[in-house]
Amino acid sequence: MDALILGAGYATRLYPLTQDRPKPLLPVGGVPILERICGQLGEAGAFDAIHVVTNHRFAGHYEEWLRDYRGRTQPPCDVRIHDDRTTTPENRLGAIGDIQFVLDTAPITGDLLVIAGDNLIGGSLEPFLSSASSRGASVGLKDLRSKKLVSLYGVVETGADGRILGFEEKPAQPKSTLIAIGLYYFPRSTLPLIRKYLDLGNSKDAPGYYLQWLHRQTPVYGHVVEGDWYDIGDLESYRSADETVSRNELQRSRSLRHGP
Repeated sequence: MDALILGAGYATRLYPLTQDRPKPLLPVGGVPILERICGQLGEAGAFDAIHVVTNHRFAGHYEEWLRDYRGRTQPPCDVRIHDDRTTTPENRLGAIGDIQFVLDTAPITGDLLVIAGDNLIGGSLEPFLSSASSRGASVGLKDLRSKKLVSLYGVVETGADGRILGFEEKPAQPKSTLIAIGLYYFPRSTLPLIRKYLDLGNSKDAPGYYLQWLHRQTPVYGHVVEGDWYDIGDLESYRSADETVSRNELQRSRSLRHGP
């Protein structure tokens, strides 16, 4: 199994922080988001490789980070940077386009875990991987318990067995309080459907639109992820995540030093 971290966006809502640095390399609690995700993937399971897709503008930043990362620690597996050669928000490939780009250029022969490069999920990813590997195509969900809040996201309806029955991007009248959080598991047998989806002229951006189409082609299951989740979309949400993670890790460190 391989993992793919989506990091080719331009994050214009986070300017000026992301004018000269990609969002996944912003530090949260003193550690780049991307590095936290790599560590989390390593703890969750054995991957053949972790692929990071970037636009051309920030490819050098990722390469520099990877050299530094390898110099400081042993990555959980082979980490590879893929430059999709786009240069502006106007000519970007979009999330689904970037997944297909990596499938076209990397030797991925097994199942694929895809995670957004600005996706900070508290706790372990192992329960999600265990559930997905036994059921098939899956998406990580979070229960916001508020229909007012979920209208800002991709809202998911599931059946009693967890199978996705409906998916809507930012609905005005959401039918559930479950949202997709940028965590996807695609078995090898479903990967050709990405090309089919794109060839039909569907949206290359926003994975929600792909899930909306995919669950009508093959069973897709939702798995509710426990623990904290940080949606880093703008300056306010980034600063909030940084402050919360820093505070929590400081408290954890003090607890470990002094005991209960």
